[in-house]
Amino acid sequence: LDLGMRLGEGSGACLAVNIVRSALECHARMASFAEAGVSDK
Repeated sequence: LDLGMRLGEGSGACLAVNIVRSALECHARMASFAEAGVSDK
């Protein structure tokens, strides 16, 4: 994750933490093809 931040940009770090948490939550809740009912056609 490269946000182009420099030393002392703590507010950007707080934003980055929330971005990573949101991405992990999306990944954890993502359905598999079988769970979503996707056919093999």
